[in-house]
Amino acid sequence: RSEINPKSKHLKLFDLRLSDAGIYTCEYDSHTVSISLHVFELTISLDGHFLPNEVPELTLMQNSSHHQPNLIITLFNSKNDTVRPKLLQNKTRQKYILKLKQLETVDSGTWMCHVHSDSPLINQNISFDVKVLGFQNPDFERKYATVDSTVVLSWHLNFQKITWKEGFTGQLNWKQQESAIARELLDFNVTAGGKQHETKKSSHFQFEISGSKPESTIAVKLPKVHFNHSGQYQCQLAYNRRYVQSKIELVVMKVSANPVGPLPRGAKMTLICQVSSPLPSNAHLCWERVNGTQMDKKSKQHEVKVEVNVSAAGLWNCHLIEDNERKISLNYAVEEAPVWISYVVIGASIGGSVLVFGLACLCIISGINWQQRRQRAKRMARARQYLLENKTCQCQQ
Repeated sequence: RSEINPKSKHLKLFDLRLSDAGIYTCEYDSHTVSISLHVFELTISLDGHFLPNEVPELTLMQNSSHHQPNLIITLFNSKNDTVRPKLLQNKTRQKYILKLKQLETVDSGTWMCHVHSDSPLINQNISFDVKVLGFQNPDFERKYATVDSTVVLSWHLNFQKITWKEGFTGQLNWKQQESAIARELLDFNVTAGGKQHETKKSSHFQFEISGSKPESTIAVKLPKVHFNHSGQYQCQLAYNRRYVQSKIELVVMKVSANPVGPLPRGAKMTLICQVSSPLPSNAHLCWERVNGTQMDKKSKQHEVKVEVNVSAAGLWNCHLIEDNERKISLNYAVEEAPVWISYVVIGASIGGSVLVFGLACLCIISGINWQQRRQRAKRMARARQYLLENKTCQCQQ
């Protein structure tokens, strides 16, 4: 593991090890020159390959022919910001263990370990790579959609940016509620060369594997969103029996009316705007009449629906507002019924009232007649009894 340059007499050591530390002496005629070699070895746990929220450990070993100096160690992350790890040191000063904080995907890159000592004077920079495989999405995000719209849910991985050379697998699951059983929608795998392949696992759920997407992206397309498509979509990747996941909660909004259909003159209708799950405290639903003077009707905190009563035709919009920003809107057009329908409704109402009144009168008359027949039957029974009693007396005489 060494060679000497014949011209310069330089000694070159390859694949340096801790055991190579010591004093190297060069003798030439009566001249002797000695050099003390101090060797550092820096290792990182898991070979520098991590998933988000994992805690790496750095181990710095030193070896020299003299006493081991007390080292001052400073760490710099990939953004050249100073990192303050928890330092564990043994009594011989030969081994230093530095425990870092939980990693994020943005921590990927080349880090620097600066080693300093006053006696002997040491100023040494040791670089090392940290690779954090994961999602560029946040751990949890919320996405809004309206019924019958098209929505694409996507997760962006970072394995291309960090040149991740090892294969890993993953899957996409969906469940409508937190307590429900998860249903697998697709699974995927990425080869060591970075090639990605997805396989659809569910034929009952209406979705498509999005074809036009950037590299390192897992995406599904819902071509026509239903109200029951709402829920949590969880993308999970696995590497060396370790897991990381990112969730997207899909909240779906729909509008309806009670009763359904055109609004007759003089009648009232209730418009209902509803979402599939409770909204966060910074979001609410709001009904707004377009080009009208009607005041907005807002939902209360965490309410899943808001209703407004209308008595005239017009266009109404329901907005989902989060942090004073409109996320989605859905309109409902209230149409006025033709005049003849109004007359039919009024006639039906009057006819229904007359019919009810007639039935009530018929019931009363029938009740009176039944009562009269009952009383007449009682009188005839008493008369027959009276005649029978008179006949019995005459026979005894």
